[in-house]
Parts: sequence; C-alpha cells; structure tokens
Amino acid sequence: MSTEKIRVAIVGMGKIAIDQHVPSIARSQEYVLTAVVSSRDPAMPGVAWHKTLQSLLDDGPAIDAVALCTPPQVRYDLASLALSRGVHVFLEKPPGATLAEVGLLEDQAVKSGATLFAGWHSRFAAGVAPARAWLADRRIDSVSIVWREDVRHWHPGQAWIWEPGGLGVFDPGINALSIATYILPNPFFLTTGTLSTPANRAAPIAADLTFRDALGAPVTMDLDWRQTGPQSWDMTVETDAGTLSLAKGGGVLTLPSGIEQHDDEEYPGLYARFAALIRAGESDVDTSPLCLVADAFLRATRVPVENFHD
Repeated sequence: MSTEKIRVAIVGMGKIAIDQHVPSIARSQEYVLTAVVSSRDPAMPGVAWHKTLQSLLDDGPAIDAVALCTPPQVRYDLASLALSRGVHVFLEKPPGATLAEVGLLEDQAVKSGATLFAGWHSRFAAGVAPARAWLADRRIDSVSIVWREDVRHWHPGQAWIWEPGGLGVFDPGINALSIATYILPNPFFLTTGTLSTPANRAAPIAADLTFRDALGAPVTMDLDWRQTGPQSWDMTVETDAGTLSLAKGGGVLTLPSGIEQHDDEEYPGLYARFAALIRAGESDVDTSPLCLVADAFLRATRVPVENFHD
C-alpha cells in the first residue's frame, strides 16, 4: 500500500467509537476519517454517513479500512463483507461472539489479502509492555487479578452485553485476560470457577475463577460488575525476584525498584499498530483471551443471584 493516508470508516457510533476511535483517528497522521455507518446521522462535517456498510461500500466514498465498533453478536457479517471487498478490518474487543467465526474471518483475510486486526486495547496501556519485558525471564509463583467496576456507570442501558455473545462481566474481564495472556511468560488454563448470573439475564454479573499456568503456578481472577465507589482494575504477580503489580487497568506499573508511570496511549497505540499491519500486508488476530472466556462458560459452575435492573 502507498504512504497516502488510510481512508477509514467507523461502523457503529456508540460510546467507545465517540470517546476513543474518533479522537484517536483525528490525532493520527496515518488516517483520514472518511465515513461512518450508523442508524443515526452523527452530523460530522466532511465525513460521509451511511445507514449500512453495504450502502457505504456500494455507493459511498472509497475506503481502505473499517473499524467495527458494533456489539460482537453482529460483527461477523460486517467483517466478512468488508474483507470480501478487500477492505482492512479492525475488530473492537472481543473480536467476535464465537471463536469459530473469528477463525473463519482469519481464513478469509488470508485469501483476500486484507488485514484483520483484533484490537486488545488494554495491551497498549502504559505499564503493560514494560511489565511483559520484566516478567520474561522470571519464575512466576502466583498471579491475582481483581477487576471490579460498576456496570451502571460504564454500560448504562446497553442490553446487548447481557445477551448471549455479549459476555456480561467478561466484557471488562476480557481486558484483564488480554493483559495476562500478553505479559505472563507461560500460557494458563481454567481449572475451577463460578459464574454468578442474575435470573433475568443470560450473562454473568460476577465470576470467581482459578487458572493454572503450564508450570503449575496459580492464577486467580475476581470479576464483579456490582462495584460502587472506586473501581478496581488490578493485577499482582509474585515472582522469584519480587512483586510486580499493575493498577488502573495496566496504566500504572509497580516493580520492586519502584513505580513506573508512562503516558497512556491505548487507542492511539492500537491505531498505530493497525496502520503498521496494513502497510506490511499482515494480520494480527490473537484469540487467547476469548478462548479463556469460552472455557469459563464451558467449565465454571453457574450460581443464580438476584435479578439485576439498570
């Protein structure tokens, strides 16, 4: 591909698109926001609006890439359509509602020559890359993950997250798994767990999980969507060289030598990675976080809890 700016369209203009994707594209020298696909006109000057991706691809301005910010349950058909036209695809997390559909998209991307990128934004938090580097040659003794937040604050009125494929509390919890699978030197798998599920919802509101890595180290995970007050996005790793901790979703790293803080570049980092993949003609689709979530739904015990109402 040439060095000209990548013409990108955003599909789905919800909170994450408005808060993160639009400003990140605007800040980047790699892209120009060419179009949006949404049921309502967002009234963005100079940006084409279409109600459907099909309409955009058939009748709209030429685009090179799409960022799919829709709920995961409807993402496969959109991604497949884009890839069939040779359009590069950025998948918001989680990359799909099932592992099988993401696998099919990977195959299609290879055949089409287009880039497919599963964007795990938490991996681009400021402390994550240095944490990965520090842990690379350490012995892992244990890992504790506590990810607790208030669903009413972060997902008000979003019914899709409670439906099959919406993941429930794993919508934020998969962010923690995306960090853990990236920074820990050994893969890990689920051994036991419970999923607390309201009787009036299809997806869990809390989860208590225990994993074990390939060398036997325990990894525990505490997820809860009923947190009030301060929110908790914390990870602690005990090693042979002392304790590593990540706080604020990976934004603050504490090592035995002290606290390291860096600029937060999650979504700008994602878009820089997407551009680099497009320029190189490559894809990046890591499904390991989604695989662990799927295993939790398969193996963990479901525990009924009281109904949840927004």
